[in-house]
Amino acid sequence: MSTFQQIIQDPKPVLIDFYATWCGPCKMMPPILTQLKEKMGENLRIIKIDVDKNPEVASKYQIRGVPTLMLMRESKVLWKQSGVQEVNVLKQTIEQHLEI
Repeated sequence: MSTFQQIIQDPKPVLIDFYATWCGPCKMMPPILTQLKEKMGENLRIIKIDVDKNPEVASKYQIRGVPTLMLMRESKVLWKQSGVQEVNVLKQTIEQHLEI
């Protein structure tokens, strides 16, 4: 299993979903992320980080609220947004940052 550091260093872009199990809006994200993965295919990797189990990662990236989505490539933060995101808006945002 890859570590978080290995995953974010990858040249393949990574969308990170910072969430908490107690967070209502966070529960809306999995079907949206599934749709996004279907649309983006192998162009994008999607991972989920539970902020309660990984407080050091949440702190490092200044995650103040959940859900927060963050797009990274080669350890660089390209985009970060809190709140539930609509799938087509997400796809468009990612494509703008990656120039796919």
